[in-house]
Amino acid sequence: MREINAIVAIAYRDLIKFLRDPVRMASTFIFPLIYIGVLGGSFEAGFGGEVGYNFITFTFTGVLAQTLFQSSAIGLISLIEDRENDFSQEIFVSPISRYSIILGKVWGESLVSMTQGVGIVAFASIIGVSISLGQLLVLIPMTLVVCLFGGAFGVIIMANLNSQRAANQVFPFVMLPQYFLAGVFLPIGKLPWYLDVLSRISPMRYAVDLTRSVFYAPLPEYSAVVLQGTSFNIIAIAVLFGVFLLTGTFLFVRKEKNR
Repeated sequence: MREINAIVAIAYRDLIKFLRDPVRMASTFIFPLIYIGVLGGSFEAGFGGEVGYNFITFTFTGVLAQTLFQSSAIGLISLIEDRENDFSQEIFVSPISRYSIILGKVWGESLVSMTQGVGIVAFASIIGVSISLGQLLVLIPMTLVVCLFGGAFGVIIMANLNSQRAANQVFPFVMLPQYFLAGVFLPIGKLPWYLDVLSRISPMRYAVDLTRSVFYAPLPEYSAVVLQGTSFNIIAIAVLFGVFLLTGTFLFVRKEKNR
């Protein structure tokens, strides 16, 4: 119970920090809405008739997964912020597992990301994306999986960085290529072999494909938009989540001990 209480307390702290920062809340919603409305609408007008499915819906599922994954990952910059403020040293001397501390940070940023997901789903409904109650219900656990996966990815990135400035420089370099390698905006079923290799080692690919495999499961467009099935993506995410979280926590704790 002590470990659970620690995870809940750390996660609650991060969620409250987000809810008390209206500028951050507003900024996190702007770009996803632009991506769906502008890019999705443009692609639908240009290619919608050729691919055989609605491009706005396709973009919505990609942007939803990308936003949840990226927000959770980038939110782990707070680990570096806490280190610079010596807050991490204070919690690392507490009588709880180091993994509970990191897991609490991952859960906190996942909750922050899920609040953004609610806004994205609401906006998509407003602009005409058809979402049934069944699709909405299966999206809920899927969003949590994607958020936790993104948080674990953020842990292993942050464990190798020393400052917020470095994190702000590295993250665009790490995230931006994945927008295209993961198929957030455009289908990636027929990539050149070298891009296909890069796509398969892109963690965001599995988050995006899982989202689409769940959303499109009852729809005839499933085979046209989904790369692998739900089971494959869940297994891939579970393996990568364990590797990222365990390795990232080990590296981060070792760095803290050496300070």
